[in-house]
Order: sequence, then structure tokens, then C-alpha cells
Amino acid sequence: MKSRIVFAFSAIALIAAAANARLAAPDVADAVILEDGLPRTLSDFGFFIDAAAQVPTIGVKSYQLNTPLYSDGAEKLRFYYVPTGQTITPDGENLLQLPVGSALIKTFAFDDGDRRKLIETRVLLHRADGWLALPYVWNAQQTEARLAIAGKRLPVTTPSGEQISYRVPNKNQCKECHGLNGEVVPIGPKARNLSRDAIGEMVAAGLLDGIPQGTAEVPLWSNREQVSAESAARGYLDVNCAHCHRPGATASNSGLDLRWEQGTASAIGILKRPVAAGRGSGGLEFDIVPGKPDQSILHYRMASPETGVAMPELGKSTVDKDGVAAIERWIAEMK
Repeated sequence: MKSRIVFAFSAIALIAAAANARLAAPDVADAVILEDGLPRTLSDFGFFIDAAAQVPTIGVKSYQLNTPLYSDGAEKLRFYYVPTGQTITPDGENLLQLPVGSALIKTFAFDDGDRRKLIETRVLLHRADGWLALPYVWNAQQTEARLAIAGKRLPVTTPSGEQISYRVPNKNQCKECHGLNGEVVPIGPKARNLSRDAIGEMVAAGLLDGIPQGTAEVPLWSNREQVSAESAARGYLDVNCAHCHRPGATASNSGLDLRWEQGTASAIGILKRPVAAGRGSGGLEFDIVPGKPDQSILHYRMASPETGVAMPELGKSTVDKDGVAAIERWIAEMK
């Protein structure tokens, strides 16, 4: 009988704690997302119950990507918010279109001794006139992140032990990766790069009708050695390079289209000559030479740390050795 009483009190305590947590959870400030102006602090939005611990409030959901974008080894914590009563709509390019009033939130963090240190949080807001990208930089006390329109440079030690000057992009630089046909657009939430569990949660929450048709799932980056070299490499290029190297984007003049769905050999660089040969080509003739990664410009530029040669140009200061290895494996296996 005593154990039943203890269990009953424990259950009541858990229910009370959950209720108190719900009462403490802030409401997302829909008006702040929608109205004109640039909110000065991340807390203005009400996205988190505990921002320093990255605990989202009710209605803000976390998600992970199968293959993430490389950013000097930073840990990334990703969240999305859709206003109550609104839904997500798949489009023809495998993106998940979030309605007006939605937000995408991504925090970058590095280990700092025995703790996680938050560096910046990038926010994409879907307003009536389109998407707006804003960068917020965390203070040393890890209590608040403030708007950094001009961007910022911060000393950071990467997981590999490299000392770098980490660059928080300014407001205009966000357009260089998120620009498409003159507009700012999200590049992360593609159905093919979300786990089936993540999409299943969207369906269960009534945000999405079902898994978009024709979705071929990008493999988990952690399983890259267990999948085909082509799948791992093409997934990596889609996530890390295709937001610029595709029609209508900032590097469309390169003639490369590195999207996952592109099937034309020359479009993804196979035996394709560069549009403008310069020092970035390293004196090589083709973007990809089948079977010869050391003669391929794509491999050369990814493996270079030199400014003006290194690719991608933005978003990193170090070479992604795992990414280079995946591309090298793919090219080496080509016939």
C-alpha cells in the first residue's frame, strides 16, 4: 500500500511539474515575427523556455538533417516554428514551404573546455513580403544573443583543435547562400534531407499531409561509408554547394548544377571545363575527371584552405576533411 501511495504522489508531482513548465513557457511573439523592424535581441521572439540550454518553448520544434552543412565543425541546434492553425506545403523542388509567420532558428556552438558555448543564432523570418535573415551573437555570459547586422569575428577553437577567426555573416551576406532568383529563401528544410521520423512528427502534428511524393532520402552522413560513394558525395554536394551552384542562385554562372536531382553528367562537373579559368582552377582542365580526383578542380578547391581558391567560399574557414574524402572516393570510383 505504501508503494502505491508513493507512486501516486510521484505521479502527481510529475503532472504538477509539467503543468508549471507549461505555464512558464513563453508564447512565441507572432507580432515580432510579422511586423516591420529588426528585433534587437533573440529573446524578443520568445522561441525558448531556456535559451542558454536551447530548450524550445511550446510550438517550437527541433529537427536534424541527414547530411548537415559543414561549418568548421560547429554543433548546430535547429528549430522551426509554424503559427497555430497553419500548415507546411511541399513544393516541386522537395522543399517544405513554411507559411507566413513561420521561423527557422539555427544556433551554432563549440565546446569550450567542459561546456558548450553558444556563438550565434541565425533566424529566418517569413514575413508578408518574403523571408528575412538575421544573425544574433551570444554574449559571454550566455544569457542573451543580440542582433549583429554588421556581422562579427570571434576567436574559436574547432573540434580538430584549429584556432580560427570565426565569421558571423552580416545581414547582406546571408543572401549569398540564401539567394535564389533575387529573393531570400530557406535552404535547409528539404524533405529528402529530413529523417522519416522528423517528417512523421510533422504529419502527426497536423502540419503536413504526408511524405512528399518522389522523395529520395539523402543518406545519413554518419553512415557515409556504408552507402554508395555516389549517394554520399551527391548528398554532400546538394547540402554544401547546391544552394549557390544551381540555376538562379549566386554561382549559377559557373554552369554547375549540384542539386541532388540533377542527372546530367556535365552539369555536375564531369569532364566539364570551368567557365572562367584562373588560380582557382589550380591549372587543371576539368571540374571532375573520372577516376582522377587529383586532376579534378572540384576536389582541388574543396581541399584548399587558401582564400580565393577554397570552396565553399562562405560559411567555413577550415577544410572539411571528411567531405573531401567523400568526394575523393566518389571521383576515384568513376569509370
